[in-house]
Amino acid sequence: MTAQTKTKDLLTAGTQSKSRNRAAIASYVLLAVFSIIYIVPSLLVINTSMKTLPEFFKDPIGLASGLNFDNFTNAWELANFPRYLLNTAFYTATATGIFVLSSIFVAFPIARGYFKGSNVLLTLYVIALFLPPALIPQFQLILNLGLFNTRPGYILLFLVNPIGMIILVNYMKSIPRSLDEAAAVDGAGYFRFVWKIIIPLIRPAIATVTVLHAIGIWNEIVMPTIYLTDSDLYPITRGLIVFEGVYGSDWPGLAAAVLMLIIPMAVLFMFMQRYIISGLTSGSVKG
Repeated sequence: MTAQTKTKDLLTAGTQSKSRNRAAIASYVLLAVFSIIYIVPSLLVINTSMKTLPEFFKDPIGLASGLNFDNFTNAWELANFPRYLLNTAFYTATATGIFVLSSIFVAFPIARGYFKGSNVLLTLYVIALFLPPALIPQFQLILNLGLFNTRPGYILLFLVNPIGMIILVNYMKSIPRSLDEAAAVDGAGYFRFVWKIIIPLIRPAIATVTVLHAIGIWNEIVMPTIYLTDSDLYPITRGLIVFEGVYGSDWPGLAAAVLMLIIPMAVLFMFMQRYIISGLTSGSVKG
């Protein structure tokens, strides 16, 4: 009887081990597929940026015959990168800073339920994720405020982000309420408590929201097309339109411009990713 039990246990363990191996293999295959889906287009853009225009039209997906960096210098001049890149950096930094700071002070009372209807308000933020952009009411509002074709009006468009608010609220819910009571006993006010205690504890969430919001503003092309008509106010995405011609487009030049465009956000992501990982690991160690 004992031998039969041991045999059954060994068979069960072997079956479970095979199941785990199959699951691991399936996971690696799925990761490989997604890696190919994301990496191949990036490699195609890099390859295209190294081609001349005649070479691209001759063989769009073939390997470049050499390293042609003239596309980068031409794109820098044609797309007016110095001015438009500075505009984009200003819009991104200003709108992201205002949004993140204001959202922290708004998200905390929602997470704690300090006022009636906080759950309803959070539900509205969730519903807003599935709604299309209200371009017509938004345009009328900006127009009536006299902010059309202005820097403040363009920045105003990016001061609300439902997904960022949801991330902050859900992260703040994991912070124990005992800290609120301790701060109240010590006489700390609301703004001091949030600034000194809450913000250091939610750095991973702040880093995540900052990266997501900044990338969204940096890559936006619809909004500047609608709300900005002065070329001096254009962000860099609006400048990429110069590569579109009447009878054709300069795809190698556009690919070079896109590569230069993604560098700042890639650096920001890598920089903030370190803080996200550090915050998550330190939080798991503290338990």
